[in-house]
Amino acid sequence: MTPEEVGQRLVALLASVDATASVSGGQGYARATVDVPPASWRDAVRAARDDAELAFDFFDWLSAVDELADGFDVVVHLWSTGGRHGLLLRTRLPREAATVASVVDLYPGAAWHERETYEMFGISFDGHGELKPLLLPPEFEGHPLRKEFVLASRVAKPWPGAKEPGESEAGGGRRPIRPPGVPAPGEWGTTPTPAGAAGAGEGPRGGTPARPARERPARPAPGDRSARPAPGERPTRAAADGPARPVPGERPTGPTRAEPAAGDEPTAEEGKA
Repeated sequence: MTPEEVGQRLVALLASVDATASVSGGQGYARATVDVPPASWRDAVRAARDDAELAFDFFDWLSAVDELADGFDVVVHLWSTGGRHGLLLRTRLPREAATVASVVDLYPGAAWHERETYEMFGISFDGHGELKPLLLPPEFEGHPLRKEFVLASRVAKPWPGAKEPGESEAGGGRRPIRPPGVPAPGEWGTTPTPAGAAGAGEGPRGGTPARPARERPARPAPGDRSARPAPGERPTRAAADGPARPVPGERPTGPTRAEPAAGDEPTAEEGKA
């Protein structure tokens, strides 16, 4: 059935009721919207469920809308799983007497929806039997979804939604927190930063000593470099590093004794030695 046919069918079933039908939604999802007086609320829901052509066998959701001086709109959405069409049924209640009949016996799934609507808007459902708090604590006063309801937390303290210090009276803001042992950006260097100079996020730890600079050997001047060995010549170590290594194939010789000069005779002590 098209949304127009659904609306006309339900209005025809409620011939003795001052009901009006319209179509809501876009081209991708259009549905029938039917407005009925509060006294015919329960009868309209029953007719939508029991009619063979409409066959609204699936309860989707129930809620309300605060229209300020005009009262409250109680809205229920039903769905036909066989015909693949939907219905938005609503009724308007006066603000000073927000009461309508319950539909829990027609759709048991409406029990929690009616409890939430009673809790948030203060709308009573006759015949429900268990209109007790569902989401709020029992000592909570007022109905939060009424437009005249003022959030007490915003009156008692400033809103803590600022991202930077000084954006709100509460002075809230995000403080960067570094892992333990990681120095602040201003502490990377050779000079330690004074305690607390790193800025936000430092905490009571204060300044962290900077890492010591690594010492590198100085490069020799261009004229101080040692001469490179000629091609094919094996370099030898300097005398300070120890005796030179023998050339391969050459027999090493030991230290030789100095020869005495001509005319020098060894003394008695030298001969004994």
